[in-house]
Amino acid sequence: MAKTIGLNAIEMQYLRLSLGLSQAQVAELTKQTEADVIAWEAGEAEIPGLAQKTLLDLDDTIEMQVLNTCDGIEELFKKEPKRHLAFVVYPTQALYQQYNPEFLSALPVTELYNTAAWRIKKECKLVLEVDVSLVALDVESYKAFRETNGMGESRDARAKWAATQLK
Repeated sequence: MAKTIGLNAIEMQYLRLSLGLSQAQVAELTKQTEADVIAWEAGEAEIPGLAQKTLLDLDDTIEMQVLNTCDGIEELFKKEPKRHLAFVVYPTQALYQQYNPEFLSALPVTELYNTAAWRIKKECKLVLEVDVSLVALDVESYKAFRETNGMGESRDARAKWAATQLK
């Protein structure tokens, strides 16, 4: 016998909001209609188990990224103590896809990546007492930074560029 997850309407709505997704995005990710999502959140229709699982799996993926990233930051700070970091976030889906193809299978939309960055920011502040600033990627500024510093495209280069935006 299959175990049901059993999210109610308000839990489903808050899960969606905690992921930073619109009703239309939930519909797309769960392969349902936006009207279905609206009905679930209003308590007018049963939420399919697969839709619940899809969103809960995304939430779990984000939480794993938060834990792994915070563990990595903690290790880094044992060698090189800092109290402030910058994380790049992506203002559009096109930029996210261009710079993060490796995350598209786990976090298929920008909002999920940016939600992970927000949660990392909060976790770092609470647990590690490290301030994290979220910096929206400005492509022209980033390209100029890379050219000036003789860098290629990489996550490390984006992180270094983001750090320069804090000054």
